[in-house]
Amino acid sequence: MNAQLNKPTTDVPQRALVTGASTGIGQATVRALTAQGWQVFAVARRAERLERLAAETGAIVIPADITEDADVARILAEVTAGGGIDTLINIAGGARGAEKVAEGKSEDWDWMYRVNVLGTMKLTQAFLPMLRAERRGTVLNLTSTAALVAYEGGAGYNAAKFAQRALTQALRLEEVEHNLRVIEVLPGMVQTEEFALNRMAGNKEAAAKVYQGVAAPLTAEDVAEVVRYAVTLPHHVNLDEIVLRPVAQAAAHKVIRNARVEAQD
Repeated sequence: MNAQLNKPTTDVPQRALVTGASTGIGQATVRALTAQGWQVFAVARRAERLERLAAETGAIVIPADITEDADVARILAEVTAGGGIDTLINIAGGARGAEKVAEGKSEDWDWMYRVNVLGTMKLTQAFLPMLRAERRGTVLNLTSTAALVAYEGGAGYNAAKFAQRALTQALRLEEVEHNLRVIEVLPGMVQTEEFALNRMAGNKEAAAKVYQGVAAPLTAEDVAEVVRYAVTLPHHVNLDEIVLRPVAQAAAHKVIRNARVEAQD
């Protein structure tokens, strides 16, 4: 690959909004972009975590719930007052429950659809006029390899991420006339402080088993670096879909687990 592609140019946007910024991949993305000199608006529900991130990175923080219309309107107003953006990075999302369809909880499915799909839709709708006006706007949606293939115990999360992926693909087709770049990043197994814990309803033992014996799951920083790279390429370069997995995860149904790794941990 041409090494020049990774160098910031005058064609590269420098103002982004990142959702899900209080933890995991969202938080790591804020750090990665601010370290490169970007102005970043960091959005999440937990104000105290955002304040710590602001002190560390200089990000402009907006405590808000992206599934609530009033909060989305407030986010748009604050970002507009702060100079606007040309890059929207939808990281907020998550999984709840690992039951098979027969035992699935409707409240978990509802939450996953609202956060992963409707939250992405609401933020994207709100900022499309601003991004269109830029004529070099970017939307990056973080989905998952769960959007590529279903697996037992994953139907609710699969359904939400399949839907978010369809939204992303349609958006790319609909907005190309506005020179809008639409990128999808699909991580596989990523070990963060909260993802598996939230999915397992706070059961630490069950959450630990998700990564048990896996030599090197992806980290939030690994994914954030891919996001950073994708949005800092010259605008005419669109990385439509980026699938990343740890080497130990050759596919959704094939993960190498080694008892010696568990013993070392």
